Amino acid sequence: MASLLSHLLTAITPTQVHGTTDKAIEQICTDSRMANPHTLFIAVKGTQTDGHQYITAAIERGAVAVLCETLPQNLHNDITYIVSKQVARDIGLLADIFYDSPSAHLRLVGVTGTNGKTTTATLLFRLFRALGYGVGLVSTIQYQINDTIFPSSHTTPDALHFHRLLAQMREAGCQFVFAEVSSHAVVQERISGLRFAGGIFTNITHDHLDYHGTFANYIKAKKGFFDQLPADSFALVNIDDKHGRVMVQNTRAKIYAYSLQALADFKGRILENTFEGLHLYINQQEIYAQLIGSFNAANLLAVYGTAVLLGEDSTTILTHLSALQTAEGRFDCLVSPQQKIVGIVDYAHTPDALEKVLVTIRHIARPNQKVICVVGCGGDRDRSKRPIMAATAAQYSDRAILTSDNPRSENPDQIIAEMQIGVPTDQKSSVLSITNRLEAIRTAVALAQTGDVVLVAGKGHEKYQETNGVKMPFDDKAILGELLQHL
Repeated sequence: MASLLSHLLTAITPTQVHGTTDKAIEQICTDSRMANPHTLFIAVKGTQTDGHQYITAAIERGAVAVLCETLPQNLHNDITYIVSKQVARDIGLLADIFYDSPSAHLRLVGVTGTNGKTTTATLLFRLFRALGYGVGLVSTIQYQINDTIFPSSHTTPDALHFHRLLAQMREAGCQFVFAEVSSHAVVQERISGLRFAGGIFTNITHDHLDYHGTFANYIKAKKGFFDQLPADSFALVNIDDKHGRVMVQNTRAKIYAYSLQALADFKGRILENTFEGLHLYINQQEIYAQLIGSFNAANLLAVYGTAVLLGEDSTTILTHLSALQTAEGRFDCLVSPQQKIVGIVDYAHTPDALEKVLVTIRHIARPNQKVICVVGCGGDRDRSKRPIMAATAAQYSDRAILTSDNPRSENPDQIIAEMQIGVPTDQKSSVLSITNRLEAIRTAVALAQTGDVVLVAGKGHEKYQETNGVKMPFDDKAILGELLQHL
């Protein structure tokens, strides 16, 4: 694949261009190590490193053009330098032209919100595959093109990777793509140049304040996705969340709402909620689903509404929805064969998500079923939520075990100490602290008696534990499953 540099530059508005634009560009990259002959290297000022430091390295590897915010002091006569004030946004605009506008040839739907993104995007992917379509998935757990799975690097990939991935999906015959859109992705312009057919808002609660600074900034970031939607797209929002209508105040998209509590375009009502699944009414049609919990009822409603807005038959949608299973690590339910102890693995890593999972368990469980919760908090992330997470676990569990999550560069004992601050004095006796996550899960299972529920929260689908920059194998579901199997 090659494009003339002059053609690529029609997508952006540079402030300066030094050198000829009559050059063939065969690759665009932001990593100087990936540069080779006929490369356009983009120097990005990131949160960790400044790409301007690697311009010389990219040129040495064969780059023939450089896009940057600041011109280097020493210019090469045979290199074209393009200066722009909005390099982060330009990446997506250039990638859109370079890859021949892949999102314009697909029906791309973005899902944003604090909780429910992965489940909603995954269910949509599985539903449209069941309906017989070629489908792509961009999610926290994995990227997928029809039946081919790729590991995911971020919830939402960088703009170059995103456009390249969509080009691959188009080549593979995909017609629909469902993608998680994180707040970081909006702020960092990772969705620049993409044409969305629709956007979904699930909810917004306390998270990522280490990055956004304030909750208002976090809301603004999420809202930024809907502000960018085109006029011929749809915006489907959960109006049970008080911020749902705020999200679409300035959108050009056509607005639709879903709700379990109020009148809406897509209205749901829970008839029965058990550890075996949900019995629902959706727009006056009855459905039995394998997913568990009121939050999953909301996710199913979002999936149903999206499929209808994409032109699918409502009865056919519900038929296929009833057969779908949850995304890995999202209220993933296991049961021990002998004592019938219920084990649940969930990605809940925010206070609101943890509360929703525990309230759901409490609502379903019988009065004599104890709830034991294992939970930690990640290192190098929002510290303000740590005491709230512990307080939530203590409030809704009979026994809570505070443990290590992904401590990253932090001392796990210090993280747990910060969590312990949130435990009320009268509940301290029911809360244990066990730094070793394996021992914490083993202790929880040992404490459980016939019919009790053990929730292991925070890591969900992850297959590793990260400590001091090293990711060691660790799988909550596999560990919990093995312990339950040998009871």
